[in-house]
Amino acid sequence: MLRGDVGLELGQRVAAALRVSLGVEITPEEAVIRPSNRDGVDFQCNVAMSLAKKLGKNPREVAALIVGALDAADAVEEPEIAGPGFINLTLRTSWLESEAVSLLTDDRLGVPVVESPRRIAIDYSSPNVAKEMHVGHLRSAIIGDALSRLLTFVGHEVIPHNHLGDWGTPFGMLIEHLTETSDAGDDHSISDLNAFYQEARQKFDADPDFATRARKRVVALQGGDERTLALWRDLVDESLRHFQQVYELLGVGMTAEDSYGESFYNPFLADTITELQNAGQIEESDGALCVFPPGFRNRDGDRLPLIVRKSDGGYGYATTDFATIRYWIRDRKVDDLLYVVGSPQSQHFQMLFAIARQAGWLTDDHTSVHIGFGSILGEDGKMFRTRTGGTVKLADLLQEAVFEAGKVMPEKSEVDAADQPDVARAIGIGAVKYADLSNDREKDYVFTWDKMLAKNGDTSVYSQYANARALSISRKVGRVPEAAARIVVGEPAERELLLKLLQLPPAVQAAIEGYAPHKLTGYLFETATAFSTFYNECPVLTAPSQEVQDSRLLLADLTSRVLTLGLSLLGIEAPERL
Repeated sequence: MLRGDVGLELGQRVAAALRVSLGVEITPEEAVIRPSNRDGVDFQCNVAMSLAKKLGKNPREVAALIVGALDAADAVEEPEIAGPGFINLTLRTSWLESEAVSLLTDDRLGVPVVESPRRIAIDYSSPNVAKEMHVGHLRSAIIGDALSRLLTFVGHEVIPHNHLGDWGTPFGMLIEHLTETSDAGDDHSISDLNAFYQEARQKFDADPDFATRARKRVVALQGGDERTLALWRDLVDESLRHFQQVYELLGVGMTAEDSYGESFYNPFLADTITELQNAGQIEESDGALCVFPPGFRNRDGDRLPLIVRKSDGGYGYATTDFATIRYWIRDRKVDDLLYVVGSPQSQHFQMLFAIARQAGWLTDDHTSVHIGFGSILGEDGKMFRTRTGGTVKLADLLQEAVFEAGKVMPEKSEVDAADQPDVARAIGIGAVKYADLSNDREKDYVFTWDKMLAKNGDTSVYSQYANARALSISRKVGRVPEAAARIVVGEPAERELLLKLLQLPPAVQAAIEGYAPHKLTGYLFETATAFSTFYNECPVLTAPSQEVQDSRLLLADLTSRVLTLGLSLLGIEAPERL
């Protein structure tokens, strides 16, 4: 029997047939088994086309040899050779029905657990202390959380960490400003701190004496001055409260325990530089200590540096980044490092990883990946901002999402009045997340409420409504199928829906392999679309027999389970009623 990724399993059969008929060794992936859009054909195999020239044979001849040796009669109908050498494969209805039985009793819906789980540290969100989170923090939080959920579901040990900006000159500047105002001993909200930061920045840029005092305040902070540390802790604590409120509203699993500020790595910086020196990586340049990753040059051909200690003795951002890699690999024993950070930082991470490998922190047993992403644009095609041109605060954006979601809920909703705020939140926050995740993460996308809250098309609302509709069928019928009931495929729409439900495992795998959540959102949209066709063409209440009605009830239930699981892996809720 075939299990999990049907296309991959068919690829194994084709690979075996090639070994028998032509003595050719290929991997299942090289068999090139792809879903087909042709009516009556489920999959198409293109391997004969790619091998023909290499074997010195006609593609149709190669296809005929594969078909002759193919051991798949238990799962597929008689294969058909089409065109110049394509092999069309159609799954047997009996096989589909038997696979449905296994799905009905499988909580994982066919998605396997990895055989060799990895220990993975994933860095995402990373806002700055004493500043409100804004729309620029949205993509990292959403993408990072979705990838964390996906990797955890398939069995990896995932450790999220929030690399907070909580150290250095900005805090000397802010703390010094606080001590020079009457507000130093007061409790401050995150909005207060935003304003204080802007005031401090202006003073720092305009007043050389204040700038000097601010730098001395950094020294006091790093030296453990109690009053300075107390103010710094207040800033961090208030910021963490704000961050947590945003994460809870957004439905992101990041907690305060996952926070690892730049201050956390500060004690490791000197030893990190020592190890780089011992590895022969450090060079002095204009009084600063630098590393020069091989192969990185500017337009003039000069080598590009990463500064690890400035000429004034201060540490650069790269030093903290190196200490982070060293800590997670050496102290926390992780196998893989993932960084969900905007694409403009691509070269920075390439340079970091290159030096980390030369220093011996990253070995062949480790992987380090920068998972870059594009920007969020407004409808004018420019960076997304408020109508007055200001930065969009993330908390305000999410509250607006919940408000806008209330407008798309049906007037005659099945949801009790007491539950409607929670459902509006699930719709609104889900819409924001799905709009982000459904786009290729490396590309920019346009933020527009009308599109992301549309009830039709590739939106979370469409999948949420499909799920709620699937669950409503059983309520309308007023009973559940008998224990002995099974799925019986009779109509084309039933077959297409069941075939789509069986494709969840490869959709999840594709989303993980490419760190590409849009592969999963695309699958969920296709599933919701297949269910919509089934709903319109295969009535349940007026089904011709109880056997058919039971079968359709089971298909509806299975659809709900697939949609609910798929959305949850993206951090999106699936309300039972809308």
